[in-house]
Amino acid sequence: MVTKQIKELEVTKAKIVALEKSIAKRLHKELSSLHAKYGFASLNEFVKALKGSSSRGSSRKNGRGKAAKAAKGAAGKRRKRAVITDETRTSVKKLVEAGKTGSQIAKTLGISLPSVQNIKKAQGLVKARS
Repeated sequence: MVTKQIKELEVTKAKIVALEKSIAKRLHKELSSLHAKYGFASLNEFVKALKGSSSRGSSRKNGRGKAAKAAKGAAGKRRKRAVITDETRTSVKKLVEAGKTGSQIAKTLGISLPSVQNIKKAQGLVKARS
């Protein structure tokens, strides 16, 4: 009984090995012709295009790839830092008292939402958490 099962197991293992070899052959064939499917003359050109499109060679410090940097450059330059003056602080206070939201205040004054939040906190205009 056990020897029969062992023989069946060996036959099944042999089938698995043959199937793995068959799959590996088909996969190799498909991968080697993949460049032609996407319009590249050679496999080297295809690999070069893939490497160029990945974020691997680009800056990883801020998580942006070349495509993201290009899109940002097309959208416009980076905003300069806003200088928070006493006038800005009084304007924030007036707008808060007028019932404006933080994002509305930020747009109106041309400063960031975190800056608005920091000003409100410094002036005691935010409710304490309970």
